[in-house]
Amino acid sequence: MLYMSLFWEYLKNYAKTRLTYRADFWIEVLSDLMFQGLNLIFILIVFRQTPTLGGWSEAEVVFVYGFFMVPYGIFSTFFNLWNFAERYIAKGEMDRVLTRPAHSLFQVTLENMDPPSLIGSLIGFIIMAISYSQLGLTIQWLDIPVMLLLIFSAVIIYAGMYTALTAISFYSDAPTGILPLMYNIQSYGRYPVNIYNKIIRFVLTWLLPFAFVGVIPASYFLEHKSDNIASLALYTPLVGLIVFVLGLSVWNRGVKRYRGAGS
Repeated sequence: MLYMSLFWEYLKNYAKTRLTYRADFWIEVLSDLMFQGLNLIFILIVFRQTPTLGGWSEAEVVFVYGFFMVPYGIFSTFFNLWNFAERYIAKGEMDRVLTRPAHSLFQVTLENMDPPSLIGSLIGFIIMAISYSQLGLTIQWLDIPVMLLLIFSAVIIYAGMYTALTAISFYSDAPTGILPLMYNIQSYGRYPVNIYNKIIRFVLTWLLPFAFVGVIPASYFLEHKSDNIASLALYTPLVGLIVFVLGLSVWNRGVKRYRGAGS
């Protein structure tokens, strides 16, 4: 109950702030939509040059991209940690966070939540629905709870990965350089992994499991059998649990190492 009440209070504070600066809210939404639109246009341009991509049709790849957008939008809403090092370490706001009883990661994520990112998730659902109809597939009753489970699992994969990377700030004075690199790597998860060589495929599946936030869980609904990708889809919750526990462990160790802004 404590965490639910805190979440509600943070959400109300966010709403009050955004109502004061409404133009900023809509500019942020528009810029995010433009960015996602450019990525989708790139996929469509690729398919003007080739009928398939690694055995995947245009509608299938667009469906994967739509699925990729959904967990990423939810993740971006609640784990907007890009400025953590500057705000909480350099400026010492972590000292304030640690004086409160709620878990430090919970506080930091809610202080930086970005609800406009949920618009991207909504667009992702629309893209999936359109692609699904183009493929002539039917939705079974079991598909809805499975989709929700896989989306949630993909969100906690993101959360675990970026929580661990953000926690590097507790150990290094200049950790932010790795976040843009990781952001670029995650983009590969929106495409069929069988188009990459074996080394990149292994990295995206088992070392930096971004394939589990896009193409692998999406393949469950497409019933795509290329390279047995669909058979890995139901492992997404397990991968999510492992990655999130590891990320949270790195964070907790970092917090114990933290000695304040003056250390």
